[in-house]
Amino acid sequence: MIYSLLLMLGVGVLAGVFGAILGIGGGLIVTPVLTLMLGLDIKYAIGASVIAVIATSSGSTIAYLKDEMLNLRVAMFLEIATTVGAILGAVLTGIVHATFLYFLFGALLVFTTYNMIRKLMNKNSDTPNVKADALATKLNLNGSYYEKTTGQEVDYQVENVPGGFSMMFGAGFASGLLGIGSGAFKVLAMDTIMHMPLKPSSATSNLMMGVTAAASAMVYFFNGSIKPGIAAPLAIGILVGATIGSRIMQRLKPRFIRMLFVPVMFYLGIQMILKGFGVTI
Repeated sequence: MIYSLLLMLGVGVLAGVFGAILGIGGGLIVTPVLTLMLGLDIKYAIGASVIAVIATSSGSTIAYLKDEMLNLRVAMFLEIATTVGAILGAVLTGIVHATFLYFLFGALLVFTTYNMIRKLMNKNSDTPNVKADALATKLNLNGSYYEKTTGQEVDYQVENVPGGFSMMFGAGFASGLLGIGSGAFKVLAMDTIMHMPLKPSSATSNLMMGVTAAASAMVYFFNGSIKPGIAAPLAIGILVGATIGSRIMQRLKPRFIRMLFVPVMFYLGIQMILKGFGVTI
């Protein structure tokens, strides 16, 4: 009992740190540990994963808001697309064949991995020459953040707003239909499609994930998927880890964060493609 409690606290801290840095939530770490190491039913692991996402978002967003790292207007704008897509996906569950979507989104993540490797090879990839976007300017989506590694204020412009909005709708649709986390797609939409810097993309993704997860947490609670004895120690550990991770992220170079993203994106992409074949890893 004590061993399991300490393990969940430790896993929570680790999930919170990486979730805050990468902006993808803690489910990637929490779910495999609960199912493989503790032998927990996948139903309860998924419920705990939802709590993990909310805790990661809560712990990191406070720090990112204080340091003006996240873009609140982008988050609220894109959350419209995610929410509508998630509702539509949930409604169409059982009607749309999931196999095609697993292949589509898996291939998209693998392609994103390739694209991130290309950016790593280009030393100027984290200072892109983004053109002024009329729609982004009209919606006041452009922003700035303080880059602690260089001690400079970085102004950035948002590009391709319709493309990012469409990607977020698709991510929400897949999340509602397939029951998957969409943190990786949120970062993809902002970093790759809308050409926001990686750090504000990750920070903004953390806020958005919490909003999305909170909307579905009540459903998991009432169907009995959330066990307080599991979720509570995880949440405590994650809150601590997310607070630490949000501080670490701001002192990491964007290039290093991108290096962390590459294996995570590749793993998620391969996992989704294999699920399309009916193989679970």
